[in-house]
Amino acid sequence: MLPALITEIPGPRSLDLAARLSRVECRNTTFSSPDWPIFWERADGSNIWDADGNRFLDLTSAFGVATLGHGFTADSLRHQSASLLHAMGDVHPARLKVELCEKLSDLTFQRWTHKPGKTLLGNSGFEAVESALKTAVLATGKSGIAAFQGGYHGLGYGALLGNGIPWFREPFAPQLANVSTLLPYPRIHHESSIQSFREALANLNPATTAAILVEPIQGRGGIVVPHPSFLSELRAWCDAHHALLILDEIYTGLLRTGPLFACEHSAVVPDLICLGKALTGGFPLSACVGKSEIMDAWPTSNGEALHTSTFLGNPLGCAMAIHSLNLLSSPETATRASTTAAHLATALSSLHGLPFVHEIRGPGLMKGIELRHPNGQPAGNIVISLVTQLLKKGLILLPDGPLGDVIALTPPITITPEEIDHSTQLIASTLTQLA
Repeated sequence: MLPALITEIPGPRSLDLAARLSRVECRNTTFSSPDWPIFWERADGSNIWDADGNRFLDLTSAFGVATLGHGFTADSLRHQSASLLHAMGDVHPARLKVELCEKLSDLTFQRWTHKPGKTLLGNSGFEAVESALKTAVLATGKSGIAAFQGGYHGLGYGALLGNGIPWFREPFAPQLANVSTLLPYPRIHHESSIQSFREALANLNPATTAAILVEPIQGRGGIVVPHPSFLSELRAWCDAHHALLILDEIYTGLLRTGPLFACEHSAVVPDLICLGKALTGGFPLSACVGKSEIMDAWPTSNGEALHTSTFLGNPLGCAMAIHSLNLLSSPETATRASTTAAHLATALSSLHGLPFVHEIRGPGLMKGIELRHPNGQPAGNIVISLVTQLLKKGLILLPDGPLGDVIALTPPITITPEEIDHSTQLIASTLTQLA
């Protein structure tokens, strides 16, 4: 059964919850309007039920977290919660921390280079990025960071150093070190952008640059696919200038774009890879995994770790991550992801030629639909209207890109062909209505 038209969005309970939340939460956190938000009550697979009992299809995987569908690691959470909720991550850790670090090594550097990798665990994706930036300082003795326009790596102070979306960074710029250089991100099929990128890279100062921080495909920046040689050129520059290549695969990793990691499209091996989101399927846990010789730039602990946190290696998150990684690395899941992605691509191709549709892009289950007005101007206002109207028809989608002119689709691997076709038909009919 597919979601039906919902006449009252938000419903009375969601409206009440929004009013209550506005009284007790920082007003900058949750956007609220007469049409937004709904409040989630439960989830299963591709389906969400809100506090008013309405059912929705989630085409976002909840920010890319529920890659295998909502609830798939719930059993591992329940099982682990019966024996151990918390351990002392950098003092007396849980056994599961060992097993997770081994698993991450096996799936990354052991698989790529036949040498083990080493891991720093965190709680949120931005913490993995900050772990990587700290590692770069220790490994190179340099402090400079090169990142990219339109890039997004989270909103912690360290992660903001690599942020390429101005409004996230500018309010806090007075407290940020002046160590970052933003390069243009070269889009596929845009030869002028690859030339601009190459010129900027040639002018980057190797004497001060410790690391290049980059998303293999930009997520929050609008589902931007780079020029095919992009990562290879970054790898060559880093090798030539004693700098680290840090790949932020928090969004793109773990089958989201086709292979297990997006860097595998280019056969490029990073020095450090940052993971999160789909890592647990719903528990705060992230990882910075690096080549052993680079991670060994960190000194051996003398009993006081230089980088740690109270919940490092939480056994609940570790149990869920091990379960998730076992499933995501299986051939059966890879086949399911490929089949689902192929059906999604075919379905979305039917949108070509519809009003406002400028481009449909992105590999695997990471798709962006860019909308423009007939005069060529970005149609962010149409995206907002479309997302709002589709919510009333039972679809959860998100606007994307610095101009808000992209609809992002990152559905679960487990979404059915019927659900994909239903969603695409609703997108098509609503675009036509808006025109």
